[in-house]
Amino acid sequence: QVQLVESGGGLVQAGDSVRLSCTVSGGSFNDYAMAWFRQAPGKEREFVARINWIGLVTNYGDSVKGRFIISRDNAKATVLLQMNGLRPEDTATYYCAAARTRGIAYPEDFDSWGQGTQVTVSS
Repeated sequence: QVQLVESGGGLVQAGDSVRLSCTVSGGSFNDYAMAWFRQAPGKEREFVARINWIGLVTNYGDSVKGRFIISRDNAKATVLLQMNGLRPEDTATYYCAAARTRGIAYPEDFDSWGQGTQVTVSS
Protein backbone atom coordinates (compact mmCIF):
# COMPACT_ATOMS: atom_id res chain seq x y z
CA GLN A 1 0.00 0.00 0.00
CA VAL A 2 1.02 3.57 -0.56
CA GLN A 3 1.71 6.02 2.24
CA LEU A 4 -0.10 9.34 2.29
CA VAL A 5 0.84 12.45 4.26
CA GLU A 6 -1.45 15.48 4.41
CA SER A 7 -0.46 19.03 5.25
CA GLY A 8 -1.87 22.53 5.10
CA GLY A 9 -4.62 22.57 7.68
CA GLY A 10 -5.08 25.16 10.38
CA LEU A 11 -7.36 27.74 11.94
CA VAL A 12 -8.93 30.21 9.52
CA GLN A 13 -11.83 32.63 9.40
CA ALA A 14 -15.01 32.26 7.41
CA GLY A 15 -14.48 33.33 3.84
CA ASP A 16 -10.79 32.49 3.84
CA SER A 17 -9.01 30.10 1.51
CA VAL A 18 -6.77 27.19 2.41
CA ARG A 19 -4.86 24.71 0.29
CA LEU A 20 -4.35 21.17 1.51
CA SER A 21 -1.60 18.99 0.11
CA CYS A 22 -1.15 15.22 0.15
CA THR A 23 2.12 13.60 -0.80
CA VAL A 24 2.10 9.94 -1.77
CA SER A 25 4.97 7.48 -1.59
CA GLY A 26 5.54 3.76 -1.88
CA GLY A 27 3.79 3.13 -5.16
CA SER A 28 3.24 4.28 -8.71
CA PHE A 29 1.20 7.43 -8.21
CA ASN A 30 -0.04 7.31 -11.78
CA ASP A 31 -1.92 4.09 -11.00
CA TYR A 32 -4.09 5.70 -8.35
CA ALA A 33 -7.27 7.68 -8.26
CA MET A 34 -7.13 10.14 -5.40
CA ALA A 35 -9.74 11.71 -3.18
CA TRP A 36 -10.36 13.89 -0.17
CA PHE A 37 -12.81 13.04 2.58
CA ARG A 38 -13.59 14.84 5.79
CA GLN A 39 -15.01 14.00 9.16
CA ALA A 40 -16.37 16.40 11.75
CA PRO A 41 -16.76 15.42 15.41
CA GLY A 42 -19.83 13.28 15.92
CA LYS A 43 -20.50 12.98 12.20
CA GLU A 44 -19.88 10.33 9.59
CA ARG A 45 -17.05 10.60 7.12
CA GLU A 46 -18.07 12.67 4.11
CA PHE A 47 -16.82 12.50 0.55
CA VAL A 48 -15.35 15.83 -0.56
CA ALA A 49 -13.72 15.38 -3.97
CA ARG A 50 -12.03 12.85 -6.20
CA ILE A 51 -9.77 12.95 -9.23
CA ASN A 52 -8.85 10.26 -11.67
CA TRP A 53 -5.32 9.03 -12.31
CA ILE A 54 -4.47 11.58 -14.98
CA GLY A 55 -6.39 14.50 -13.53
CA LEU A 56 -8.95 14.87 -16.30
CA VAL A 57 -12.01 13.75 -14.34
CA THR A 58 -13.07 15.32 -11.08
CA ASN A 59 -16.16 15.01 -8.89
CA TYR A 60 -17.26 16.92 -5.81
CA GLY A 61 -19.59 16.50 -2.92
CA ASP A 62 -22.64 18.72 -3.08
CA SER A 63 -21.61 20.76 -0.06
CA VAL A 64 -18.33 21.90 -1.64
CA LYS A 65 -19.22 22.25 -5.32
CA GLY A 66 -18.15 25.59 -6.71
CA ARG A 67 -15.89 26.32 -3.72
CA PHE A 68 -13.29 23.54 -3.63
CA ILE A 69 -10.96 22.41 -6.40
CA ILE A 70 -9.03 19.15 -6.47
CA SER A 71 -5.94 18.78 -8.61
CA ARG A 72 -2.88 16.57 -8.86
CA ASP A 73 0.73 16.73 -9.99
CA ASN A 74 1.81 13.27 -11.04
CA ALA A 75 5.45 14.33 -11.37
CA LYS A 76 5.45 15.26 -7.69
CA ALA A 77 3.09 12.48 -6.53
CA THR A 78 0.94 15.13 -4.91
CA VAL A 79 -2.77 15.86 -4.78
CA LEU A 80 -4.08 19.25 -3.73
CA LEU A 81 -7.38 20.55 -2.40
CA GLN A 82 -7.92 24.27 -2.86
CA MET A 83 -10.68 25.34 -0.49
CA ASN A 84 -12.23 28.75 -1.09
CA GLY A 85 -15.05 30.56 0.63
CA LEU A 86 -14.65 28.48 3.76
CA ARG A 87 -17.59 28.20 6.13
CA PRO A 88 -17.78 27.11 9.77
CA GLU A 89 -19.50 23.93 8.62
CA ASP A 90 -16.34 23.02 6.70
CA THR A 91 -14.61 22.47 10.03
CA ALA A 92 -13.38 18.87 10.05
CA THR A 93 -10.40 16.60 9.82
CA TYR A 94 -9.56 16.22 6.16
CA TYR A 95 -8.21 12.92 4.90
CA CYS A 96 -6.42 12.11 1.67
CA ALA A 97 -7.22 8.70 0.20
CA ALA A 98 -6.04 6.54 -2.70
CA ALA A 99 -7.63 3.83 -4.81
CA ARG A 100 -5.50 1.76 -7.13
CA THR A 101 -7.40 2.13 -10.36
CA ARG A 102 -7.26 4.01 -13.62
CA GLY A 103 -10.99 3.59 -13.97
CA ILE A 104 -13.88 4.96 -11.98
CA ALA A 105 -13.18 5.04 -8.25
CA TYR A 106 -16.23 5.08 -6.01
CA PRO A 107 -15.94 6.28 -2.40
CA GLU A 108 -15.88 2.70 -1.13
CA ASP A 109 -12.92 1.89 -3.39
CA PHE A 110 -10.50 4.15 -1.51
CA ASP A 111 -8.50 1.93 0.82
CA SER A 112 -5.29 3.80 1.55
CA TRP A 113 -5.57 6.73 3.94
CA GLY A 114 -3.49 9.49 5.41
CA GLN A 115 -3.52 10.52 9.07
CA GLY A 116 -5.61 13.60 8.40
CA THR A 117 -5.14 17.32 8.81
CA GLN A 118 -7.43 19.54 10.87
CA VAL A 119 -9.20 22.51 9.34
CA THR A 120 -11.09 24.80 11.70
CA VAL A 121 -13.16 27.66 10.35
CA SER A 122 -14.24 30.33 12.81
CA SER A 123 -17.26 32.55 12.18
